[in-house]
Amino acid sequence: MAPSAFTPLRHRGFALASTSSFVSSIGTWMQAVTLGAYLFHVTKQPYLLGTVTLASWLPAIIGSPLGGVVAERWSRQRWIQINNFVLALCASVLTWLAFTHHLTPPWIICLALVEGLSSSSSWAAWQSLLPDLVAHDEVLAAVSLSSAQFNLGRVIGPSASAIAIGFGSYGWSFAFNAASFVFVFVTFFFVRSPSRELEKRPITVLSDIAVGARSAWTSAACRHAIISVAVIAFVLSPFITLIPAMAQGVLHAGQSSTGWLTTAQGVGAVVGAFTLPSLAHRTSRLFVLRGSMLTLAVAIGLYGLAPSLWWSLAALFVMGAAYIGVLSGLSASVQIHAPPKERSRILSLYTLALSVGYPIGAQIQGAIAGVVGVREVTVATSLVGVSLFLIVVFFRPQFLRVLGATPKVVVT
Repeated sequence: MAPSAFTPLRHRGFALASTSSFVSSIGTWMQAVTLGAYLFHVTKQPYLLGTVTLASWLPAIIGSPLGGVVAERWSRQRWIQINNFVLALCASVLTWLAFTHHLTPPWIICLALVEGLSSSSSWAAWQSLLPDLVAHDEVLAAVSLSSAQFNLGRVIGPSASAIAIGFGSYGWSFAFNAASFVFVFVTFFFVRSPSRELEKRPITVLSDIAVGARSAWTSAACRHAIISVAVIAFVLSPFITLIPAMAQGVLHAGQSSTGWLTTAQGVGAVVGAFTLPSLAHRTSRLFVLRGSMLTLAVAIGLYGLAPSLWWSLAALFVMGAAYIGVLSGLSASVQIHAPPKERSRILSLYTLALSVGYPIGAQIQGAIAGVVGVREVTVATSLVGVSLFLIVVFFRPQFLRVLGATPKVVVT
């Protein structure tokens, strides 16, 4: 494992922020897997999995651009703290509902809306803060490490969730998640970043979003990354939402298998996050991004055709590594090419593209899966993904090539 993958950790602020985010990731995945297993267990309806995903992500239409505007005018650390306090309250309510046996789909959907608004509001602040915590040439490694800690949480969280579900206790997953948000709140009192010039004009949300959108559209790398993540989120990402339906409805592997399948994806993502930056250093960011895109689309098809739980675990491992390669590569392109003064707003639009494409795709694919089957939908999305990739590579090669380009002016 190349040391270059870990160099961002030499910066105290990045190390603190990543540690707190890692703890929060464990809680987030514990809660997400537990809720998915609970919903499918009590309803047997794949579309409800899509509905909760929609409720969790669609508030980003408001939260993501608003968070980007606020992050340009205020301390990013304080904004992250406020939103994590709200998230702690939501997880606490879920805990109480679970332990008092009042947890119902309407409650889950309502709380998912609030959580989605808060998490999307803080995400742009975290993403735009990250380049300020490391050296310029460490941005890709920092993005990959950030993804690694999130996906290491995907390894530990679902495993812990599977154990909790095995003992018949959903509430403990939600309780840990609440505590993890409190940990983030406290830790960010100690995260320091270089001083920066804050936007002093009064907040005019629509005007500020328009400025960020124009800046993103002017930069080909930012524009293409945002388009790419929107398409991938809509077509390929919904396999994540349908994991409980695949585990219980297709593979008939029991409730706890949702946790193990999600863990397999997380393990692959962690391996990818630690190894792909080194591969990109030896080859290029573009080489890794292209390879990750094609591998993701093909592996989803293999996952859809997998005859058993073990084959599904293997496919999800590969998918996890490829998925992290795609998202890290696209995010790094935006962070490297975005002008510093509009970085938060541009990253909020990138997050918005992911946050809108994914839940809409999950809702549509969940509804179709309820009619034609989860396997059929999964294989079909793989074929669409491979086809789109080949069309771009052979007919619009410059579309991807610009994502791996080096900015003409290096901003530190």
